[in-house]
Amino acid sequence: MRSLKILLLSSAFNSLTQRAWLDLRQAGHDPSVVVFTDQATVCQQVEVSGADLVICPFLKDRVPHQLWSHPLRPVVIIHPGIVGDRGASALDWAITRQARRWGVTALQAVEEMDAGPIWSTCEFDMPDQVRKSELYNGLVSDAAMVCIRDVVAKFAKGFVPTPLDYTQPSVIGRLQPNMSQADRTFSWFDCAGFIKRSIDAADGQPGVLASLLGGQYYVYDAHLDARQGTPGEILAVQDDAVLVAAGDHSLWIGSLKPKGPETFKLPARHVLAEQLAGVPVLDSSIACQALNERVYQPIRYQEFGHIGELTFEFYNGAMSTEQCQRLVAALRWAKARDTHVLLIKGGRGSFSNGVHLNVIQAAEVPGLEAWANIQAIDDVCLELLTAKQLVISGLTGSAGAGGVMLALAADIVLAREGVVLNPHYKTMGLYGSEYWTYSLPRAVGSEIAHKLTEECLPISAIQAQQYGMVQAIGPRCPQAFGLWLLQQADSALADDKYLHARTRKATLDTRQVERCREQELAQMRLDMVENRQQFAEKCRNFVFKRKACQTPQRLIAPWALRYEAGVQESRMLND
Repeated sequence: MRSLKILLLSSAFNSLTQRAWLDLRQAGHDPSVVVFTDQATVCQQVEVSGADLVICPFLKDRVPHQLWSHPLRPVVIIHPGIVGDRGASALDWAITRQARRWGVTALQAVEEMDAGPIWSTCEFDMPDQVRKSELYNGLVSDAAMVCIRDVVAKFAKGFVPTPLDYTQPSVIGRLQPNMSQADRTFSWFDCAGFIKRSIDAADGQPGVLASLLGGQYYVYDAHLDARQGTPGEILAVQDDAVLVAAGDHSLWIGSLKPKGPETFKLPARHVLAEQLAGVPVLDSSIACQALNERVYQPIRYQEFGHIGELTFEFYNGAMSTEQCQRLVAALRWAKARDTHVLLIKGGRGSFSNGVHLNVIQAAEVPGLEAWANIQAIDDVCLELLTAKQLVISGLTGSAGAGGVMLALAADIVLAREGVVLNPHYKTMGLYGSEYWTYSLPRAVGSEIAHKLTEECLPISAIQAQQYGMVQAIGPRCPQAFGLWLLQQADSALADDKYLHARTRKATLDTRQVERCREQELAQMRLDMVENRQQFAEKCRNFVFKRKACQTPQRLIAPWALRYEAGVQESRMLND
């Protein structure tokens, strides 16, 4: 297939857009990105780009008439619903109604939203007890990639999309209204399973508005528990979560956002801090709490012969100072065990995205909290670097910034197929820490390390393996990946493909490691405490989800820039 000029029009360069961008590049294309700002700017950017095809992986805004009506350059929407489904709350309704089958549909933009002719569709079985963000970043993302590849192949062959026809028995999707808070509402007297499903369907955004201890909060990050009490009562506190009694059992609520303007998500214990006096605080340390799949355990540990497996699951991959301190304690305990391999893995969502920007923003002095947070995550990395066991990182989900470097602190890095890595800090106004000046060049060499941290672009698991950041890629299915990780860990001490990692571990230069930390932290203090590169403003914009005012230059392909420059030159000559 010839290389196509494909433009990705998106409301943000989010996880799915990044994956699409990487996949198209892997297929030999050179995609360019336009972040939707305002209609006039977007129309001009698309028109002057010279694109052959426009694909919208994540678009909250209506496609302007000027764009969708173009006779030769189709605009294709990637909709997270089955054929016939329409509306902005597709996944919310699918989870709420416990759909057995769901899917993704690629359809051409027309005047009426989601009503255009069909280019491609891909369906899947819906899992039980799934969060919207987990579904979106997992099965929906996978199906979307199938559709995008299909659209590109069909476009190259001159395919004519099929009109949406509700008279066909195979078209079972329908127009759905935008889900309101009234559709999501629950009472703490309802059964815990129903409440969890309501929260799961609103995970990420917008959350479910509920009353708690006399206040109004949007609730997120729910986990079932068997304990009972008076509905709405806080029964216990553990780590960042509070245990709330429901009609039959109870739920751990990990995050809350107070109702009101200019608020944002924070750990539930932080939000309710002054109201939790007298509530029992449970010890969650892995030394005291054996693994139990039915109990809320953000950090959990189990052993398989000579392998110790430590899983940490922090909401959205953010790691606060306290979470890092708890993980350090868990790692020290695990390192003291009589094991030969230590396997660390993320949970269902992201592996790690580094420091917790929301907790930092909420602090009385954000810069000082950021400074404490970066030192705490450095401590996590140091525990991995200095473990007597062979340490393996299992990238169960995507990772960014310090989360990537945390993984690289292990001796071996294994990735799940389809994960996306963002190994850079610069866009947040940070120099970076987590021993990146040691671990990244050690993995990829100084030249590639400089390229990755300066270009500020995502890379795929395949690219990461080519660079040397990842040693092997496992199955995309989360359950299959977990089993594959254990198989790799079991053979890691003898397998020749991991010989270099074992040799490298034996020659760790502790003095160089210490120097790297000191030098990195000296730079980070300038960024976090003294705000050298506007970290404070960038953190605030991230936390409050302020929309980008323009498409970053690094995401615009050279062909789009050349075409635009040519158009401008032609206009100047004509004038």
